[in-house]
Amino acid sequence: MNGQDLKQAVISGSNNICSKKLMINDLNIFPVPDGDTGTNMSMTTTAAVNAIKDEDSTEAGVIAKAVASAMLRGARGNSGVILSLLFRGFSQGLSDKEEITGKDVVTALGLGVDAAYNAVMKPTEGTILTVARVGYEGGLKVVNKNDDLVYVWEHICTAAAEALEKTPEYLPVLKKAGVVDAGGMGLLSIFEGMLSYFKDGKVVEFEEQNSQEELDNFTSTVAEFDEVINFTYCTEFIVGRDVEIGTDPNELRLFLETIGDCVVVVNDEEIIKVHVHTEQPGDALKKGLEYGQLLTVKVENMREQHRKAKEDNASAGAKKKETKQKFEHAEPTEEVGFVAVAAGDGLKNLFKDLGCANVVSGGQSMNPSTDDIYEAVMATPAKTVIVLPNNKNIIMAAQQTVPMVEDREVIIVPTRTIPQGMTAILNYDPELSPESNKDMMMDAAKAVATGQVTFAARNSEFGHHKIKEGEIIALENGKLTITEKTPIKAVVKLAKNMINHDTSFVTIIYGADVSEEDAQEAYDIIQDKYGSKVDVSMVNGGQPIYYFVLSVE
Repeated sequence: MNGQDLKQAVISGSNNICSKKLMINDLNIFPVPDGDTGTNMSMTTTAAVNAIKDEDSTEAGVIAKAVASAMLRGARGNSGVILSLLFRGFSQGLSDKEEITGKDVVTALGLGVDAAYNAVMKPTEGTILTVARVGYEGGLKVVNKNDDLVYVWEHICTAAAEALEKTPEYLPVLKKAGVVDAGGMGLLSIFEGMLSYFKDGKVVEFEEQNSQEELDNFTSTVAEFDEVINFTYCTEFIVGRDVEIGTDPNELRLFLETIGDCVVVVNDEEIIKVHVHTEQPGDALKKGLEYGQLLTVKVENMREQHRKAKEDNASAGAKKKETKQKFEHAEPTEEVGFVAVAAGDGLKNLFKDLGCANVVSGGQSMNPSTDDIYEAVMATPAKTVIVLPNNKNIIMAAQQTVPMVEDREVIIVPTRTIPQGMTAILNYDPELSPESNKDMMMDAAKAVATGQVTFAARNSEFGHHKIKEGEIIALENGKLTITEKTPIKAVVKLAKNMINHDTSFVTIIYGADVSEEDAQEAYDIIQDKYGSKVDVSMVNGGQPIYYFVLSVE
């Protein structure tokens, strides 16, 4: 088989998983709306197809390299990243080869399996990793008997299929639900699509417009939300604490809440960092001076910014809306910069207020690609760029950007939720080295508990909970604990479960599908119950999917 044969096999494998992506999505047993496995893997392979469809080289090594590079950049979600690592192994194993044999693909697949296992901190058997490994071992067993590519690839597919059927034996949760692993099924679909071409010269058919439709669905999900601005001035400042002044910083927070919203106050022995939206920035600064000298001050008129943004949108109204977020390349002139991942104007603006140069659109159900994060990094004018993924399914994609960047250092702080990301950036200390900051920021993030209120994306049974599609559910640190009739009841019950005698601060972040009145009702109930002992604040996050996100510190 030469490079053009490999190209057609990859296209066939991509078409096969794209055709089965909805079925693979349905294998996800957890009812929370997420970046579904079939969708993530199909979009990852589609990136590769787009890169090689016009490639006319007959060298297998050239095609494999193009596939690996495109998959790396287009990888979405953990399953997409693992898939890209498997094909990176193909690229390494087939380097400089014009034609490939059974032995070549076994060696290449082995390199990919090693890379995938090494990339996962705690590899879990019964997943895509197992299916890939057992598939490789199946090829390894027969390659010395017969080096024919078709013969070897058939055995790889057979072994992978057998491993997939056994995934419920590794993971009881799969066995209880009566399903196999979604990532493993996705990988087998790709392998079987490739076999169709290797064996019979037939490319699995697929209508190309479906992949574009998927991209359109993705971009529409992360569309902008029109934010309600309650106060004019975004005010930020850092106070160098005067050790002779014994004033409690919590009193500063309480004062700021009387003159504004989106209040964030973080302090240590040396500084107090403040963020508030208010009509009286002078009063906020005056109060801050009671604690020491102002080290930095930033006041911005949000209404004016919003007006200009509307004008820009209006002037571009006659043009076709971009389907992909654009970032402009910037030279690394500053020492440190930040990139965060978030969805919803409120959260995006909040992260920008906290110091992020760029915010990538994405989160649950809309995992950005490695290339999306890479472009945001390259648009950040800093020698060291700290990235906050803010979602467990985006961490691996973010980590793949590190070796891609040559002219600046990239540090991934593996935040798993929005509250963790907010706390991490607030605890950044410019006096420390980037590596020391990474450890300190992550330590602070781990101390934050996250609650989430959303809806069930599918019928499911989880633990003692029988869940119907559309039912309101709540999670504590990722664990489903509550089902309710309304989002307000769910977030109130969530607060009751999460607030304890050690709690100091609770932030309620309400989403795009929650009215201001409902958000205020939830805030009032929680404030009445716990406000005497706990500092409760509320932020309009504008996030999709989640009605409420609860940050408990």
